[in-house]
Amino acid sequence: MDGKPAKRHNKWMTFTVPADWDGRTVRTVLKEHLLLSNRMINRLTRMRGIRLNGRMPWLERPVRAGDRLAVAIRPWETPDLTPEPVPFGLVYEDEDLLVVDKPAGINVHPVRRHERGTLAHGIAYHWQQQGVEARVRPVHRLDRDTSGLLLVAKHAYAHQLLDRALREKRIRRVYLAVVHGRLAEGTGIIDAPIAREPGHPLRRRVDEHGEPAVTRYRVLAQTDDASFVEAELETGRTHQIRVHFAHLGHPLFGDRLYGGATDRIARQALHAARLAFTHPLTGAAMAFSSPLPEDLKDLVKALGLSVPDDALGLDAPANVPEPGAPT
Repeated sequence: MDGKPAKRHNKWMTFTVPADWDGRTVRTVLKEHLLLSNRMINRLTRMRGIRLNGRMPWLERPVRAGDRLAVAIRPWETPDLTPEPVPFGLVYEDEDLLVVDKPAGINVHPVRRHERGTLAHGIAYHWQQQGVEARVRPVHRLDRDTSGLLLVAKHAYAHQLLDRALREKRIRRVYLAVVHGRLAEGTGIIDAPIAREPGHPLRRRVDEHGEPAVTRYRVLAQTDDASFVEAELETGRTHQIRVHFAHLGHPLFGDRLYGGATDRIARQALHAARLAFTHPLTGAAMAFSSPLPEDLKDLVKALGLSVPDDALGLDAPANVPEPGAPT
């Protein structure tokens, strides 16, 4: 079927071939300019989601300057989760992505078969209410008991571009944590590989044979007994911040798995407070912040930590995208 795009797609991206791409194949343009993976190209071919000047092209066909190449970047798809009304904070949403504020105590997505009540179930329900058919694609992860900002793609192409940005360290993720004891340095870099702990299904540990892991931190407030720190991830290993500070001898308060005391707070004192990235399709600069949850505010006050109001989120700026961002 040629001519009009198939109704199975609800968003097409059109690209005009420039003079310096004249003679390259359709496949090359899709891979090298539009950054489509082989898997996605194959999927789009099966779904008739590629058009060259209005017709389905042969992928090895050379393109000419001025040709119009259209790609269905958001095909209709059946959700892979049963929608369920799970509460979460909606910070930002457009047709390509959303930023949510995850409460502590829920998983981002199911980790066991038939698990219900996850953030992904709640997002699926939110989309169902809007009439949106999409699969929930988190770009990064937050532990069950970590609160804060999470970036989610609304279609496979956005997820692919954001995943690339994450791997290339172009997504900034800043956390707030409360750790035991006084850190010797006000700022520092923890460069320590992380691996699974043998014989334990959940724990990780610093191991010279593990995956590279780097955390930057600065102390915002401290006493002899506790430190309130800002930590920024350069990598995103499982439990990275928790493992790194425990390795230094300063486990997070409430982190039972890594030696933190649980008498003052029932979950690890960790909050994803800031998130910044470039929108993968518009190129707009995006920056968001999330205020410290009440349980962490209560903890820092109980510990006598004199924390700046902006760190607590009392003076946090509104989450308004930069000019040119989608609305």
